[in-house]
Amino acid sequence: MNSGTAPFDDLDRKIVTALMANARTSFAEIGSTVGLSATAVKRRVDRLRETGVITGFTATVKPAALGWRTEAYVEVYCEGAAPPRRLAEVVRNHPEITAAMTVTGGADALLHVRARDVEHFEEVLERIRVEPFIRKTISVMVLSHLLPDSPEAGATQVAPDDAGNVRRPG
Repeated sequence: MNSGTAPFDDLDRKIVTALMANARTSFAEIGSTVGLSATAVKRRVDRLRETGVITGFTATVKPAALGWRTEAYVEVYCEGAAPPRRLAEVVRNHPEITAAMTVTGGADALLHVRARDVEHFEEVLERIRVEPFIRKTISVMVLSHLLPDSPEAGATQVAPDDAGNVRRPG
């Protein structure tokens, strides 16, 4: 990522939003939507990649299609002050943990876990709990997604506007 920040204008936001909705959209298609030539869109996408605004392109897949039918959030409580670097080492060892972050409040970290079924989730939870600095965990199973187009449900993200508002598709 370049140290200098390039301007990020409304056209860039529209381009990023189009790519987030469908990364396979051609530069020509995006250009016709935002009022630029395909070449101008490509130049902007290249700049956005060079400056680290766009970090990659990916496919969005329904977790259930991959066999991940159980989903939970796990609050992790540590003995003393476990450094985030140590927590990161632990979560990297568990492919079932799809997101992990340190948080405010009583818990030290929050983990997003996907598993094949409840038994698999229980096994993952036990592997997490054997870490010597983890004092306790509290789990919450996901029953359904109220916002099925959200990233947590396996959907693509939408870029917020300048006011921080996110417009959901549909």
